[in-house]
Amino acid sequence: MSSALKINGIRKCFGKGDHTVEVLKRIDIDVAPGEFLILVGPSGCGKSTLLNIIAGLEEPTEGSISIGDRNVVGVPPAQRDIAMVFQSYALYPTMSVAENIGFALEIRKVPKAERQARIAEVAAMLQIEHLLDRRPSQLSGGQRQRVAMGRALARNPQLFLFDEPLSNLDAKLRVEMRAEIKRLHQLSGITSVYVTHDQVEAMTLGSRIAVMKGGVLQQLGTPDDIYNRPANTYVATFIGSPTMNLIEGRASGVEQFTIAGAQLALAAPSNASKPTLLGLRPEHIRLSDAAAWRGVVNLVEPTGADTYVVVDTSAGKVTVRAAPQTQVRPGDAVGLEIQAEHITWFDQASGLRL
Repeated sequence: MSSALKINGIRKCFGKGDHTVEVLKRIDIDVAPGEFLILVGPSGCGKSTLLNIIAGLEEPTEGSISIGDRNVVGVPPAQRDIAMVFQSYALYPTMSVAENIGFALEIRKVPKAERQARIAEVAAMLQIEHLLDRRPSQLSGGQRQRVAMGRALARNPQLFLFDEPLSNLDAKLRVEMRAEIKRLHQLSGITSVYVTHDQVEAMTLGSRIAVMKGGVLQQLGTPDDIYNRPANTYVATFIGSPTMNLIEGRASGVEQFTIAGAQLALAAPSNASKPTLLGLRPEHIRLSDAAAWRGVVNLVEPTGADTYVVVDTSAGKVTVRAAPQTQVRPGDAVGLEIQAEHITWFDQASGLRL
């Protein structure tokens, strides 16, 4: 199957000579037709620059971008058959919702009857039929975002590009619009690339996630891969809230792993005789009076659905995701029981998964 989008060896540098800054370092990603790819990472990681290169708003220093079978490097944005949704909505204030949705079709000289049919189809898909006669100033933030998506969708592009579209919305509306974007993708099947720094958006929306840091692609995989099989300690601690616990130790015998203050009955990898990090998500540690690994409760954070318990141990702080009714208080002595089947091992020096 051919790729809907092929990102091949993309480098991007700004500045000249000694002041050159490389913001993208040979990025390679193939996006399958109908896929929803998330580009996620902290500010300055290069994700928005990569999206701008796909859109044609920036040109790469090296490499190629192919949409379908066509290399689009040097092709103007308007000729790339893409549609972008921005965090600022970018609606025309003097036009009605219907006129905003149909504007790109009008520019393309699509016949009026066909244009009106497409506007009605998109409005029904987004459930905004009752808003078609209003101006953007008469809409809520969530409604404006729906109109912005409708305008992009009306063109029926090969590729949908989202640049942090939910960052201006409040928390409740972000959750609603996240579900709306997922529903819209399921209905349209349009290949999509979505930039965000929000790991919840990444995990819930993406069919695959590209985690970036410092212009380097750290890992590309499904949400399950990224969460349960992180490629390195950066991915392990960037994805997941609270983040993965990383405990330093080393193998000390057959099925023995020694950490500060405890010897754990764990079968570490054969190359874990050197300093190794034991990685465990908070939900894979249980509070148990019988456990050999001991600590003292430092902090208890009830969230309703769970209770997060931070425990001080000789090996460092450990966060446990416990049941909502867990009855512990700061200062209590507790034991920590590890679910060994969920451990991820990392080389301490390189940070890479073993």
